[in-house]
Amino acid sequence: MALLNEEQTMLHDAAADWAKQESPVVAFRKLRDQGPGPGYDAARWRSLSGLGWAGIAVPEAHGGSGMGSFEVGIVIEQLGRTLAAQPLSSTALVGVRALTRAGGKDLQAALLPAVAAGEARLALAIDEGPRFAPTQLKLTIEPGKNGVRISGGKRFVLDGMAATHFVVLGRTGDGVSAVVVPADAKGLTRRDMGLYDHRGAAELKFDGVEVSNSNVLGTLGQAKGLMDELLDVAAVGAAAELLGASSAALDTTLEYLRVRVQFDRPIGSFQALQHRAAVWFAEVQITRSAVEAALVALDGDDAKQRALLASTAKAMANDTSRLSTNEMIQMHGGIGMTDEHDAGFYIKRARVLAAAYGPSSWHLERLARMEGF
Repeated sequence: MALLNEEQTMLHDAAADWAKQESPVVAFRKLRDQGPGPGYDAARWRSLSGLGWAGIAVPEAHGGSGMGSFEVGIVIEQLGRTLAAQPLSSTALVGVRALTRAGGKDLQAALLPAVAAGEARLALAIDEGPRFAPTQLKLTIEPGKNGVRISGGKRFVLDGMAATHFVVLGRTGDGVSAVVVPADAKGLTRRDMGLYDHRGAAELKFDGVEVSNSNVLGTLGQAKGLMDELLDVAAVGAAAELLGASSAALDTTLEYLRVRVQFDRPIGSFQALQHRAAVWFAEVQITRSAVEAALVALDGDDAKQRALLASTAKAMANDTSRLSTNEMIQMHGGIGMTDEHDAGFYIKRARVLAAAYGPSSWHLERLARMEGF
């Protein structure tokens, strides 16, 4: 773990305690058992917002704490450890970045205080097909009679059923545009895609939806750079959550190795399992370094460095989460295959996040291109 200052340490400890006490895995299990819904716990969202975490990166002038991406990442990791069903990454990290980087004064004044208060929740709408392909946008954002007109569809919008607003990326002629769309906009419909992580990913359809020009992020048709930045931010947020889930899977399994007795010995005393656990531990620590470096880079001015570290962190977190959830199930044996055990929740969430905002293959190819291979 990076050397935290006093304020960051207090935030880390508070988030860890809140996740364990207020939003343990059993709370997510109850949410799952309730069936289809918004995919998040509204009461606990109000609780964490009351602690100021939704507004960690919101400027103080708009009611937030004015901190950075690293501090948001600290909380996201702790929520990932207990699979807390909260739209924190999509709102406090991605949504706030979109508003602060490219939103006009009126849009910021309308939404940033609401985000800090926990009243507004945002979700990034980018995917349109079965695979992550940000360069193949078909949704159109064009000038309309009273602002801009949006037509097309989006799929796999994480936290989309919980969102009050969407950050929508689309095509304007040969360029890219970004616009904030209220979830209750006329002509917008959404449905729960029912992914197996039970977290309310949405499919959106825009039938000539019109919003005012003040909802446009940046300049119409010139948001390619903003899109790249938001995708980096989203990828690092997912990596931070994957790191938390991987760390919790490791800790849970190590405890099981200590207490599970077979052949009159704790199974953790067997060298084969010790070797596997050591490799697993090392991979989690290496991934932690990559994720923390990427969180710091998000607030820097070097776009290439941000992209390099974001893709490195996401690829490593994807692979480490696969290792972690597979090992969690295998080392627990038969009980790890049952619904009564939490391992299934971890592997399902890990697989969804690994596919979101770019699988490992996509990020590795991007790294190769940036480095000239």
